[in-house]
Amino acid sequence: MAENIANVEKFYALYRSDEALYNRVKNEEAMYPGCLEIRDAVVTDVILPIAAEVGLPFTLNELRAFETRRKMNSTRDTEDTSSDVPDEEEYWLLDHGWEEDKDKFQYLSL
Repeated sequence: MAENIANVEKFYALYRSDEALYNRVKNEEAMYPGCLEIRDAVVTDVILPIAAEVGLPFTLNELRAFETRRKMNSTRDTEDTSSDVPDEEEYWLLDHGWEEDKDKFQYLSL
């Protein structure tokens, strides 16, 4: 598991530094509405296959553990603006602009 969490960290670094990868992820994510109910599916259908394709496989749970640890570290040290904590938009499971938009998903309240 530790090796795959290291893969998550490497994937984040690659995602931030490789414009083509960044654009590919953003384009594929755009196919999904930004909704809390499907964030796990977006990660499973978009992020995990791309990570495996670039040789950095990890699981949904490993990504969640990594993001949780990063988020906890960023909230502890909010005054250090030079820290290597990803921007909020780079958390796929935590935040990332996800919202509960009941107008888009009226069938969920049936």
